[in-house]
Amino acid sequence: IGNLLVIAFVSYFGAKLHRPKIIAVGCILMSFGTFLIAMPHFILGKIGSRTFSVVSQASCERESSVSMWIYVFLGNILRGIGETPVQPLGISYIDDYAQSENAALYIGCVQTISIIGPVFGYLLGSLCAKIYVDIGYTLAITPADARWVGAWWLGYLIAGVITLMSAVPFWFLSFEVLPLSIHSFKLPCTEFVPTLKSLLGNPVYIVYLCVTIIQFNSLIGMVTYKPKYIEQHYGQSASTANFLMGMVNIPAVALGMFSGGVVMKKYKLGIMGAAKLAFGTSLLGYLLSLFFLAMGCENSKVAGITVSYSGVEGLSYQDHSLFSDCNLGCLCSGREWDPVCGQNGITYVSPCLAGCTSSSGSGKNTVFENCKCVALADAQPGNLTVNLGQCPHRASCDKIFPYFMALSVISSFIISLGGTPGFVLLVRCIKPELKSLALGIHTLATRTLAGIPAPIYFGAIIDTTCLKWGYKTCGGRGACRIYNTSVYRIVYLGLTLGLRAVSFVFCILGFSLLKQHIKREEKKVLSNGRAELESLRKEEDNSIHYEQFILALDCSPDRETG
Repeated sequence: IGNLLVIAFVSYFGAKLHRPKIIAVGCILMSFGTFLIAMPHFILGKIGSRTFSVVSQASCERESSVSMWIYVFLGNILRGIGETPVQPLGISYIDDYAQSENAALYIGCVQTISIIGPVFGYLLGSLCAKIYVDIGYTLAITPADARWVGAWWLGYLIAGVITLMSAVPFWFLSFEVLPLSIHSFKLPCTEFVPTLKSLLGNPVYIVYLCVTIIQFNSLIGMVTYKPKYIEQHYGQSASTANFLMGMVNIPAVALGMFSGGVVMKKYKLGIMGAAKLAFGTSLLGYLLSLFFLAMGCENSKVAGITVSYSGVEGLSYQDHSLFSDCNLGCLCSGREWDPVCGQNGITYVSPCLAGCTSSSGSGKNTVFENCKCVALADAQPGNLTVNLGQCPHRASCDKIFPYFMALSVISSFIISLGGTPGFVLLVRCIKPELKSLALGIHTLATRTLAGIPAPIYFGAIIDTTCLKWGYKTCGGRGACRIYNTSVYRIVYLGLTLGLRAVSFVFCILGFSLLKQHIKREEKKVLSNGRAELESLRKEEDNSIHYEQFILALDCSPDRETG
């Protein structure tokens, strides 16, 4: 939100000032905002005593009144404001000072580095997810458990320090005076609105905005929920999903962005060549992504949710389906989520609902014994036991997962090949004096119409596939514990691919407008060239007439007599 409030003005007026120092100030604001987001952890104290103790109604009221969200809200506002000058001023700074044939490569390098950043973010997130939120607190659950809370605050502290340090080189970066032709583009403040109208009156730019907004909706929704998709669909832990995203998927994107810049430089592609490369790679990546729909896994076997207590699949979950004759006398709660894995490969929502009557061991090594519900599905005599945690996914999922990751890497690389050409197309399809403003409006539009709504409606639609919800300490609905993975796959991939298909319709319109734009520019160049040629001819004619006049004076009889 903070970014959206100021980005248009920073993009326009920031181009008139010392751009590197403005970026440095933005880095300082980002670091302060990042520190502020981590504050609730230190204010609330340890979560362990609040999570695993009996909570009274009075404490529930106090808990609901604690406004820790304000720190996160204000922190994100500061981070958004601080982030504002980085892209529009940074990219325009590079394009102004770099040679035209090298600008695409430099922009590709910047985009590559911006992609590599999340790699370290995912790695840091993976590390923090393995550390319990209260460092040093001993628990009986593991990071694979749905109730595990990682040290979310630690990553913000580390990121804040790094961001603060990055402000130093920007502050001392030299800023030379631009050539007169560039200074002439700096319009007075009173012309901000007319300049904005001129920018938005460019049909190629408007269609480009529409395409990127739709594709960013698809991209942001896909990236936001891909770790959850890997976790729920293929049975990977949250830390493993983050690690794979950081170490495998995102580096492929970074390599693609850089390679796109290299291709632009090597083949010296113009604006139409950049558009064709961006569209071709996006279409090819889309066709490859269709194969994800075939890489499905069946639902995990969870008694009372996806299978009956006798092991029959295809159960339609209802609250009462968690209870069976094998656990009726145990007075179990249907709201608890304390999953255990039976010897029969079926997960039970809790040891109580598994019909267990005794236990041995302690902590992570606890084993629950004499489980009647396990015996019901297993049909084997003797002491049947369950262990803590959900049962692993079926072997077929483990075989499919490597192919899913390989295809994900290939498609991500191909799609990202068009990232840098697309950015060059944005910079070159508008007037040079509108460069910073165009980048700022592009960022504003994509974040307002894609960055904010995409995670919201993606999450809302994905939530419709939830089979079992958890509950908060004070009774409110918590996080989803298990999804219908088949429906999740169709909804998640269908929405992602559907949005990208719609964007291709606008691409066709964009090519038509771009051809007209190029023809108009060529006509302008020809007309300007003719005007210059006529001017030179007139100067030459005037010069000849002047020489003839001087010669006539020299040959005049009066001059000879004199």
